[in-house]
Amino acid sequence: MNSNSTLQPLVKTRRRRPPFVLIVLTAIVGVAVLLPLFYLVVRATGASDGIWAYLFRPRTLVVLGNTLLLVSSVSVASVAVALPIAFLTTRTRIRARRLWFVLAVLPLVIPSYVGAYAYVSAFAKGGLISGWLGIKLPVYGFWGALIVLTLSTYPYLLLTLRAGFLGIDTGVEEASRSLGRSSLTTFFRVTLPLLRPALAAGVLLVALYVLSDFGAVSMLRYNTFTRAIYVQYENSFNLGNAAALGLMLVLLAGAIIFVDSRLRGLGRIGRTGVGEARAPRYHQLGPWYIPALAMLSGTVVLGLVAPVAIIVTWLIRGLAADQPLVFDLGALVNAGGIALVAAAVVVVAAIPVAVLAVRFPSKLSAFLERLTYVSYALPGIVVALSLVFFALRFFPWGYQSYALLVFAYALLFLPQAVGNLRATLLQVNIHLEEAALGLGRSPIRVLFDVTLPLVRTGLVTSAVLVFLTTMKELPATLLLRPTGFETLATRVWSWTEEAFFAQAAPFALLLVIVSSISVAILLSQEQ
Repeated sequence: MNSNSTLQPLVKTRRRRPPFVLIVLTAIVGVAVLLPLFYLVVRATGASDGIWAYLFRPRTLVVLGNTLLLVSSVSVASVAVALPIAFLTTRTRIRARRLWFVLAVLPLVIPSYVGAYAYVSAFAKGGLISGWLGIKLPVYGFWGALIVLTLSTYPYLLLTLRAGFLGIDTGVEEASRSLGRSSLTTFFRVTLPLLRPALAAGVLLVALYVLSDFGAVSMLRYNTFTRAIYVQYENSFNLGNAAALGLMLVLLAGAIIFVDSRLRGLGRIGRTGVGEARAPRYHQLGPWYIPALAMLSGTVVLGLVAPVAIIVTWLIRGLAADQPLVFDLGALVNAGGIALVAAAVVVVAAIPVAVLAVRFPSKLSAFLERLTYVSYALPGIVVALSLVFFALRFFPWGYQSYALLVFAYALLFLPQAVGNLRATLLQVNIHLEEAALGLGRSPIRVLFDVTLPLVRTGLVTSAVLVFLTTMKELPATLLLRPTGFETLATRVWSWTEEAFFAQAAPFALLLVIVSSISVAILLSQEQ
């Protein structure tokens, strides 16, 4: 009886019809997300010689091959870096496991184009390290892009793999070892299959990141779709060509997401028991302790210490040479201001979507929620390009306006806020909202007086995450910013394009510092 009475409010809530205004707001958000994709398809028909002839010409196929090669290579390299680190920091008795994990994740605060700037300024001809030590590395082209993007993306995979390791019931591994299998055999036959969902999720993030990256591949002169789209936009009078390339990039992202979804559904393995999961067994590394320590140290040095040290060195070098270094606080104010506005807009847009999906589950609410995730398959340069076309066609007065730039950020980063808010709402006790409704308050009053205060952590986390990613966004800012509007990202880009590395250093350092503060706030919210 008690069980039925406990479940009854939940059933009533799920059957209660959502407020009409909630459906309208969510539908508006969904249509806005689809707008760039729809107009990109329409605009691509204006490609020279026809869209299909243009897409299948030899030069386009070369760009496709370059893009696929880089995406697959960085994905494999990221697994090779992240998997050992995740294992060492969760399953071994190496000292300071937690500290090593935090240090290994911190390269997230360094945007890929800042990493590329540090790499080029260190190893290009006349660079800091190549000039001092005579060390020569492949700077430009595929190998440079592979090195920089691997160091920029492996932390995403590390985060998912660590969560995967911590979520495994080690009793399954113990059972395997009790049958006489070695630890190595157990890892490949038992542990690795259990890690497949986490591995797939992390590889998907890495692949989409590499596919949408613009700054690093442009600085390293490796011709992928993002770079080709920007060149077409800047140098061609036929913008339909750029739209056609953008559409190809969207289809490629969609194909990656589809393959990932198919692979995740194969051979799922999970716990069947109801008992408690056992504590992990920590392995003694023995003679492998020093190599493991060297691997962790080398990764942290290459991914975090070296880029920051190179940026600081260029800054000091410029000051010592009395070069005219400009600490343009205006760029910081612009970047911070536009990021704050974007964070507020995205969080406000995400609230009705998350509330409708969690509190009023139905096929309609699920469909509208999934629409917001379409932008996961839309790289920043594609969204910006489609908005350029749309603005020039329908409201030229809005082209290169602050409103259009914020709208682009909202489309790009809305999934981050929706995902965070949805997860937080699922943890809120629904009976508190039911009690408020029972006291006669309207659904809108309940939303503002009860629900939103209870999901404050999710709101803050979403806002900080959108703020951080907006600060680092480069291609959308380059294509849509108002004339004369400079941010930290565009300053780094403009100075490094001209090989003025000392002048770029203060802006790169400010960007890293602001990103570090944002990550610290995110970690504090999780705790």
